[in-house]
Amino acid sequence: MASSTSLQHAVPLDERPRERLQRHGPSVLTDAELLAVLLRTGTAGCNAIELGRQLLARFNGLRGLFAASRDDLRTIDGLGEVKVGQLQAILELARREVAETLQREDVLTHPSAVKQYCSMALAHRQIECCLALYLDMRNRLIQVTTLSEGTLGQTMVYPREIVREALRVHAASVILTHNHPSGNPEPSPADERLTQHVKNALALVDIRLLDHIIVAGTATTSLAERGAM
Repeated sequence: MASSTSLQHAVPLDERPRERLQRHGPSVLTDAELLAVLLRTGTAGCNAIELGRQLLARFNGLRGLFAASRDDLRTIDGLGEVKVGQLQAILELARREVAETLQREDVLTHPSAVKQYCSMALAHRQIECCLALYLDMRNRLIQVTTLSEGTLGQTMVYPREIVREALRVHAASVILTHNHPSGNPEPSPADERLTQHVKNALALVDIRLLDHIIVAGTATTSLAERGAM
């Protein structure tokens, strides 16, 4: 007897996502169907398309799914180590594609891509982490450096270290980003103080702090957009 976990026997031939993709291309498939192509199989009583729908519902869409940690993904029935690895590989490829865009083009013309990169890098972290994006004179990404990784709600960032690295890589400007594992995207007074301390330290060597982006789950907050810089 054919397994009920097989997508082939759960969906009529002409409706299978893989066949539709081959005939019409990926744009005609729903998010759940694209996930089904990737996952290939579901579980007993739940085909791959339904598993895709459950993932999207559980994590509130693709952005939440790709921000999920490995441990979060492991809690889903039907996602073994192989499928978890596949999903994380897709996320990493997407993150690298966004990074390539920021390396080639002026980040000020792609603010949504900057937020997307920050979200991909930090949304899944269970502890508070702070990164610095170092940019050249044309506002293109040079490198990303982890400044700190701390316990929940605690992290240590030293402005002098940011200045030292900025000078080493010949950066003309910097973007700070860190996550709030609590899920609250609002900047704290400590966040605002850190922003001003880093901005002032960089200004001493004629380097600009362009933004400080807070990531909280699928939400992002730009202090520059709020006029808090």
